[in-house]
Order: sequence, then C-alpha cells, then structure tokens
Amino acid sequence: MAVDNKVVEQVAHLARVQISADSVADYATDMSGVLELAAQMDQVDTSSVEPMAHPTHAVQRLRDDVVDEVNQRDAFQAIAPSVENGYYLVPPVIE
Repeated sequence: MAVDNKVVEQVAHLARVQISADSVADYATDMSGVLELAAQMDQVDTSSVEPMAHPTHAVQRLRDDVVDEVNQRDAFQAIAPSVENGYYLVPPVIE
C-alpha cells in the first residue's frame, strides 16, 4: 500500500504532530515501507507455529522472599524537616 502526502498530513493532524512541508514526502516513503513490511510478514506461513497465550508462561526462577535491609525509619525521620506521629508532614499543594 502506497502512502501519499495527503495521508501523511491527515495522520499528522490526527496525532497532533507538526511536520514541515519539506519532510512530508520522506514520511510518506517511510510509512509505505512499514506497511509493505507488514504485508510481507502477513504472507509468512505460520500454520506450524503453536500460538502462545502469554510469553511469561515459561517457568521463572524466583528468589526467596527474605528481608535483607533493616528498618531505618527512625533515622530517616530524625533528619526530616517535619514529622508527626511517624508521618512526614508536607505542605499542602491543593487548597
């Protein structure tokens, strides 16, 4: 499928992208190339390929869920500008 300059301008308008008049022809060539590649890929015989429901169905190694850091909340709140009842106080952003 060949893309002409009018189609590029329409797509740019829909995407709210500003394209200079000098580069419209280049974009048309590039878009035509992408669509031609998709058409070529559509011609590939995939009848012997088993469909995958999800790529992560493979077994994944998981690490043990072990705590490896100590709680440093008190140390961090000691250097905070403002803390009350274990919470950080921040200025309001919406009134």
